[in-house]
Amino acid sequence: MSLEEFSSNYGDVTLNELQSTADPKAGKWREAVEGKEWTDVSDLVEEMAGSEVLIRGRINRLKSSKVLFLILRQSGFTVQCVAKQSEETDVMIKYLKQLSCESFVDVIGVVVIPKDPVKGTTQQVEIQMRKVYCVNKALTRLPITVEDAARSEEDIEKSLKDNKKAAPRVNQDTRLNNRVIDIRTPANQAIFRLVCHVENFFREKLLSKAFVGIHTPKLMAGSSEGGSAVFRLECKGQPACLAQSPQLHKQMAICGDLRRVFEIGPVFRAEDSFTHRHLCEFVGLDVEMEIHKHYSEIMDLVDELFVFIFTSLNEKCKKELEAVGKQYPFEPLKFLEKTLRLTFEEGVQMLKEAGVEVDPFGDLNTESERKLGQLVLEKYNTEFYILHRYPTAVRPFYTMPCADNPLYSNSFDVFIRGEEIISGAQRVHIPEVLEKRAGECGIDVKTISTYIDSFRYGAPPHGGFGVGLERVIMLFCALNNIRKTSLFPRDPQRLTP
Repeated sequence: MSLEEFSSNYGDVTLNELQSTADPKAGKWREAVEGKEWTDVSDLVEEMAGSEVLIRGRINRLKSSKVLFLILRQSGFTVQCVAKQSEETDVMIKYLKQLSCESFVDVIGVVVIPKDPVKGTTQQVEIQMRKVYCVNKALTRLPITVEDAARSEEDIEKSLKDNKKAAPRVNQDTRLNNRVIDIRTPANQAIFRLVCHVENFFREKLLSKAFVGIHTPKLMAGSSEGGSAVFRLECKGQPACLAQSPQLHKQMAICGDLRRVFEIGPVFRAEDSFTHRHLCEFVGLDVEMEIHKHYSEIMDLVDELFVFIFTSLNEKCKKELEAVGKQYPFEPLKFLEKTLRLTFEEGVQMLKEAGVEVDPFGDLNTESERKLGQLVLEKYNTEFYILHRYPTAVRPFYTMPCADNPLYSNSFDVFIRGEEIISGAQRVHIPEVLEKRAGECGIDVKTISTYIDSFRYGAPPHGGFGVGLERVIMLFCALNNIRKTSLFPRDPQRLTP
């Protein structure tokens, strides 16, 4: 092949070629890829040795001596592409050397099995490059590199020990300011796949138990939870707010005879606290259901549902969990086949015996919750448990009081690794009691009149619960901040990117 002919085997893809033209002769790239099937990097295996493939990915790393090595990355999967220097390939190699990391390239080459295992790539084959085209160039200098963003604390400490100088550490604000690049790390690729899996497992189990998926409005005339943590706005001249939860409407759906409902959707909380576990917007996993005899039926569902989710994650998401663990090492969550249930009074007693005094009719603070989680782990060998019969004074206005003691309620919280993850309860379905409780909680009854009226038309006993999707993954993987599991976090200080 002449050098002139070889020059058609590399180069930038033109805008005209990228404008989805149907003309196969629109350019050298279009001619090269015409009629070829695309192969995902994750699918490159030894059984494909000797076959020609067409792959696309980002330039993860370039290095050269007598051979140019191009590490191609596609959604966390990497493969080594090689080009040996020769008179023909010399110009192509010079072209590749001037491309910046994170640029998109298309590679056409032959799959080979290397003599020695390839270090630092997910795929254990090499691609002998025949043609390479740059589809899109990244900036030469990026605000952060994927390599730095993917580095674990263990790697940083090792670099300090080996080189007397620590490798760069990317802090959280820098990550979030450049989230598009940060998402590309193997750990983040895995985290957001885990988020998707949890959502699917949640839906799968509930659909199998005759639940109906619903979508409730996010524009409200009044707050659904009470209190000040609400985003207020004007809607066509009327005062409105963003829904703090789908609580009122999922109950109204039960009154509409849907019997068992769930929703996966955005939830808005005007939180003033800037903590590791709070966001102003998150994805809520909500459930509401009829009760036949006792609110324990809701806890039975929580038990079955989340044991199913945790077991499914462990069995079906091994690669994702391994990828997270490489950057953020964690111990697998300990949970029982039958979830432990303790009453609030039993929890208070355990804390008291450990020297921690708490108000038996108040709520547990963060320190008390963590301490109780530690005590439960030591005594019952589980990091996932249910605490129920909470004091009525610390629950929302629509929570049903206990029959034997109205100071306590038919409600529960669920904990993972010492942190609250789910709140649930039997609801008050008697309109007169609802009106009284709403007033006591400072809620303008007029703003929720349609909600209260729905119980005047006949309502079955019912209850439900809500959980934050991001918090499930954060605690299952023992991550230290919920912003790691939110794609583009929104908190009191962040509205971008």
